[in-house]
Amino acid sequence: MADSEVIAGAQSADGFRCGFVAIVGRPNVGKSTLMNHLIGQKISITSRKAQTTRHRITGVYTSDEAQFVFVDTPGFQTRYKNALNDAMNRNVTTTLADVDAVLFLVEAGQFGAADEAVLKLLPKHRPVLLVITKIDQLAQKDALLPFIEKIAGQFDFHAIVPVSALRGQQLDVLMKTVQPLLPESVPMYPEDHITDRNSRFLAAEIVREKLFRTLGDELPYAMTVEIEKFDEETMRDGRPLYRIYAAVLVDRDGQKAILIGKNGEKLKRIATESRQDMEKLFDAKVYLEVWVKVKSGWADDTRVLRQQGFE
Repeated sequence: MADSEVIAGAQSADGFRCGFVAIVGRPNVGKSTLMNHLIGQKISITSRKAQTTRHRITGVYTSDEAQFVFVDTPGFQTRYKNALNDAMNRNVTTTLADVDAVLFLVEAGQFGAADEAVLKLLPKHRPVLLVITKIDQLAQKDALLPFIEKIAGQFDFHAIVPVSALRGQQLDVLMKTVQPLLPESVPMYPEDHITDRNSRFLAAEIVREKLFRTLGDELPYAMTVEIEKFDEETMRDGRPLYRIYAAVLVDRDGQKAILIGKNGEKLKRIATESRQDMEKLFDAKVYLEVWVKVKSGWADDTRVLRQQGFE
């Protein structure tokens, strides 16, 4: 399918538009990658490991004609049953009930039970776009159209747009298709605003991403990051300085050893790469300390989850 092609869609309309667009799909389908590329800034963490995103994260993109408020949701959880996953699934269903349009992401050539579980949640009273992701990774290009037709028959989609976020393919088509679905409205955020999340939250997410990327399959699922202290100062040359103290919570002592690594090498790498990313994002000098704490059963502790920002 050529980059200029899109199945169905709507015509552009006059007047400034502003509205919420949910990004939903099974774990590891490319939701965070897509949002980061749509807004042109990395604010939602990514990794090859499923279930990376745990919170709703809002990304804002403002053009001359519209302001898109994208909501990156956690992948809908079906494998594990605990308070954490219940909270993540509530994030998905709550978001779907309160947006102007929905992007339902499906990986090219892959449609299974986890995708079907999300499909059943899609609202009938909101326009839903089927977004086929990772089209650049599809081995047989001629298999794309039959794959699209198979899924299209299962729901009344407003439009179908195949994309590759990493290669920037069809992202302009996707934005043009979504824009007329937003209500006419003044912008909700300043033009240079890219997220509604604060720096403390973004710092924790950056550390979590480095844990995923550094540890891979060794990473314990019951792991999270708490920012215990976040101080802002001004250096002598006028530049901002952030002093950030982050604790990684795990369930067991054995998991603590995995995170720290031999002679502390893994934790040092995680802290260094996290600090470098924070300095880029915050445009500031960052002093970062990261350590590991054992807190058994935290993923079923509603008090801890509330501190993590879950309802």
